[in-house]
Amino acid sequence: MKIKKGDKVKVLSGKDRGKISQVLSVLPNQQRVLVSKINIVKKHKKKTGNTKDPGGIIESERPIHISNVMIVCSACSKPTRISYEVKKSGKKRTCKKCKTVLD
Repeated sequence: MKIKKGDKVKVLSGKDRGKISQVLSVLPNQQRVLVSKINIVKKHKKKTGNTKDPGGIIESERPIHISNVMIVCSACSKPTRISYEVKKSGKKRTCKKCKTVLD
């Protein structure tokens, strides 16, 4: 996967289209990413126990598919695709627009 935890991404489709936020976690087996303050869903939770859990409406973030986000370059501040450069020090992710190293 080309997107890693901590990357800044822009949402391309869905109800949060156009928003820019940070990746909290990556789920490679499901090809999904969890992005902060994106794809917020409400869940109605029933009260359990006497005073342990009050219940109510809980808002939480749900993962979105990796194809619906695009990484934002820190140098040019634009959504971009990622290319790889192989050097002696290792494989590095680079911005396709401005050619700066993202790692």
